[in-house]
Amino acid sequence: MTIFNRRDALVTLTAGGIAAAAASSKAFAADVPQPRRAGFGGDDPGPRNVERDMQNPDILNQPVTDAGTLPNLRFSFADAPTKEYAAGWTRQITIRELGISKSIAGVDMRLNAGGMRELHWHKEGEWAFMLYGNARVTAVDADGKNFVGDLGPGDIWYFPSGIPHSIQGLEPDGCEFLLVFDDGSFDEDSTFVVSDWFKHVPKSVLSKNFGVAETHFNNLPSPSERYIFPLPVPGSLESDKIAGATAVSNGLVHRMSAQEPIKSSGGTVRITDSKNFPVSKTIAAALVEIEPGGLRELHWHPNTDEWQYYIEGSGRMGVFAANGHSRTFDFAAGDVGYVPFAMGHYIENTGNTPLKFLEMFKSDHYADVSLNQWLALTPPEVVSGHLNFDAATMAALKKEKEPVVSGS
Repeated sequence: MTIFNRRDALVTLTAGGIAAAAASSKAFAADVPQPRRAGFGGDDPGPRNVERDMQNPDILNQPVTDAGTLPNLRFSFADAPTKEYAAGWTRQITIRELGISKSIAGVDMRLNAGGMRELHWHKEGEWAFMLYGNARVTAVDADGKNFVGDLGPGDIWYFPSGIPHSIQGLEPDGCEFLLVFDDGSFDEDSTFVVSDWFKHVPKSVLSKNFGVAETHFNNLPSPSERYIFPLPVPGSLESDKIAGATAVSNGLVHRMSAQEPIKSSGGTVRITDSKNFPVSKTIAAALVEIEPGGLRELHWHPNTDEWQYYIEGSGRMGVFAANGHSRTFDFAAGDVGYVPFAMGHYIENTGNTPLKFLEMFKSDHYADVSLNQWLALTPPEVVSGHLNFDAATMAALKKEKEPVVSGS
């Protein structure tokens, strides 16, 4: 691949002047995108990041329907710094990385087999989606009831604010999961971890609290040794059950991928909120799969902002912000998207394989308004009078919501 850089430009100008430079600027490889279209724009001689431009074609060449100014609504976990530990790694996207995201933050975490995310709790509620592998989670609620369970890909858990818990990777290869918190200002370093608390309590108080001599606390670990650390891979689930303990009654785990999906012509949607996962009072979610060429229909959410996580495939999202403002963004696996409250949008599969992503909301319930359904349920004279629709277009409007439509 030939890339025309600053040094090439200087040499060209010296040798042959502006005309020669103009000719050389056309010597790009055919697959190198340029910021030009329909007689507007021109070549970009560089310096430039061609790979990044190829990942974001709708930013390099905005669709003609884009207009005005909108803040950035995309950030990739690939651009988030990764913190490595003795038994795994973690990276996060919060309001510091994606400034528009005030209501939700996300953490991508990997635990090797046996890797333990130490006993801890948060001010924020924690919703999680298993991306890979298997994990064992534990928790204890304020009534002294406990939970121990194993999860695999497509499963979710929810720990309400203040509920202590742990997560451990299982065989054969540990796990990776997405954590979603109901506050964009969340920081994984601000969690309450048990080893840190022990280090900040006088041994005399620990002695009184636990009923053993102070010397029993002489070997407490440093908190830096325990954030994500190795432990032996646990045995069977039954072996981790606590004798005499009462299990949490409201259910902290849900098999999201096992739900019966809403099927439509272009794909499927699975919605999980407090209606079918009662404990999840602050996070509602939808797992969306769009077939190649398909479209998550034009819609908006009437209750709150939308935070997205792209699991596989490639797509683009167009967002309408009113006042003549709109913008288009491209997404791939590992990217996060955001749609501010009530803004109209669509998501289109631009690849040759299914596009799969999560829609997340800081709410106890999922809600969306379909543009198609709205128009279909409005008197025809009103609709045609507004939009000059002909009879065929009016007849095509759907009274039943179709979340994902096909490209054919």
